[in-house]
Amino acid sequence: MGLFSKSPEEKAAIAEMKAADAALDSYGKHARKSGITHDTPENQRLRADANQAAAKVGFWSGGTKKK
Repeated sequence: MGLFSKSPEEKAAIAEMKAADAALDSYGKHARKSGITHDTPENQRLRADANQAAAKVGFWSGGTKKK
């Protein structure tokens, strides 16, 4: 494995993070089109999912995990 190679677990965590971010972004676009201006329970759930997924991914790969 090279210096910048990722393990299958890291690749899966990155894919999960990207999917959670995409779901949050998609809902945000829908909410703006619908005129929703307040924080909904669905938005809170999606944001929590995205934050949990980002916590599993290293900082250099776009996540929030320190090591």
